[in-house]
Amino acid sequence: MVPEIEHYCFGAIDVDGQHHTRDLIILPERVVAGWRREEGHVLHPGDLTVVFEAAPEVLVVGAGAYGMMRVAEETRRVLKEAGIRLIAASTASAVETYNQLHEKTRVAAALHLTC
Repeated sequence: MVPEIEHYCFGAIDVDGQHHTRDLIILPERVVAGWRREEGHVLHPGDLTVVFEAAPEVLVVGAGAYGMMRVAEETRRVLKEAGIRLIAASTASAVETYNQLHEKTRVAAALHLTC
């Protein structure tokens, strides 16, 4: 079953009845809780190993409530080379986008829950 985001607010998110207070990755088949990046507010290709393994069509990145996390240019390039479409937005917008797409396409989300 494809995970569904039920609620998001600064610092917390509910996915399939599970409450999370740490950043996470949602893959088409599972949730990877407690996601950490090598550089807190920059998203590098190495931060997305499980995403590349899952091979979604789309990756929705939640850059934080205030959009503080940025996607490095190298990450954008590697995603494009892998054929994965990137959508990056504030986490609230990313949650809406993910929920619109998750039943229609193979989508993953990498979500920063705070700043």
